[in-house]
Amino acid sequence: MRLLRYLAAVGACGGLLALAPSPATAQDKQTELKFAFWVPANHPLAKLGNEPWAKSVEAASKGSIKVSLFPAQQLGKAPDHYDMARDGIAELTWVNPGYQAGRFPVFAAGELPFLMKDPGGGSAALDAWYRKYAAKEMNDVHFCFAHLHIGTLHSKAPITDPGQIKGMKIRPANGTVAQFVSALGGTSVQTSAPEARDALEKGTADAITFPWKSIITFGIDKVARYHADMRLYQATFVWVLNKTWYASLSPNQKAVIDDHCTNAWSNRVGVDWGNDEDGGRVPLSKDPHKLVPISADQLATWKKAAEPVYQQWVAAADKAGYDGKAVLEELRAELKKRNALQ
Repeated sequence: MRLLRYLAAVGACGGLLALAPSPATAQDKQTELKFAFWVPANHPLAKLGNEPWAKSVEAASKGSIKVSLFPAQQLGKAPDHYDMARDGIAELTWVNPGYQAGRFPVFAAGELPFLMKDPGGGSAALDAWYRKYAAKEMNDVHFCFAHLHIGTLHSKAPITDPGQIKGMKIRPANGTVAQFVSALGGTSVQTSAPEARDALEKGTADAITFPWKSIITFGIDKVARYHADMRLYQATFVWVLNKTWYASLSPNQKAVIDDHCTNAWSNRVGVDWGNDEDGGRVPLSKDPHKLVPISADQLATWKKAAEPVYQQWVAAADKAGYDGKAVLEELRAELKKRNALQ
C-alpha cells in the first residue's frame, strides 16, 4: 500500500514537471530587438509584415525577445539601414540594397526590369535563390529573408514608349532602374521613398517608379496623375540582423529567430504586402487619375529597350567573380517554378 502511494506521488510530481517550463526557456534572459525601417508606421508593409512578425517573435519566445519598432527613419536614413544592422544601431533592419547601387551585384538581379509578374511567388523565388549567395555577399550581417514588390511608372504626363524617357528626370526605385533610365537617355534623380513626393512637387523629377498603393500612402498621388499599366520593375528588400546580437541569444531564442527567418515568411510578406500594393491600382484608375494602357507591341518595345541593362548586370556579376548568365538562369528557374516569371 505504501509502495502504491509512493508511486502515485512520484507520478504526480512527474506530471507537474512535464507542465513546467523547460530549463532553456526558464533561463532565457530578456533581450530587446530594435527593428528599424524607413516607411511610416501606417504603411501597409508595417501593418501586414513588420508588426505581425514582431508579435509572432514575442509570442514564440514567451516574451524573452521584446521587439521595439522604429519606423520612418527614426534611427537613420533609408540608404543607411544595412550598415545600421552591421554596426548594431538596430538589431534588425529592413533594407533596400538597391539604394547602394553596385554594392550587392548578385542581389541586384532581382531588380532587372520586366522579370517578375507576381510579388508573392517572386518574393519566395528571390529568397530561395539568394540564400546561398547571401553568406558571401552580405557576410557582415545575419541574413533573415528577402522579399519584393512590383511597381510601375507614375508621371505628370502620360508615358507609353521608352523613347519618351529621353530628357526626362526620373526618380528610380533602385540602382538597376537608374541604369535603365540612363540607357533610355533620361536623368536619374536619386532620392529615397520618403523624400520622393518632394522631388515631384518641386519639379526635381518628372516621374517616379513606385508600387501602386504606396503612391497614395506617401501622398504622391497629389502630384503624379498618370500611371503606366504594366509590370515595369521589382524593388527588392532584405531583413538583416546584427551578427553580435544574434550570437548572444540563447539556443531557444536563436531557434525562434531562425523560425522567423524563413522562405515561408518571405512568401507571406510578399503575398500580403504585394496584394495590398496592387490594390492601389483601382483608386488610381479613377479621376483625376488616368491609367495609361500599354499594348503588347509597346510592352515588347519596352522589354527590348531593357536588354542592355541585363547585359550590364551579367558583366557586373562576372566581374564580381560569378558566372552571371548561370546565376540569372538559376533565378529564372526559381521564378518559373512559382509561376512568377514574366
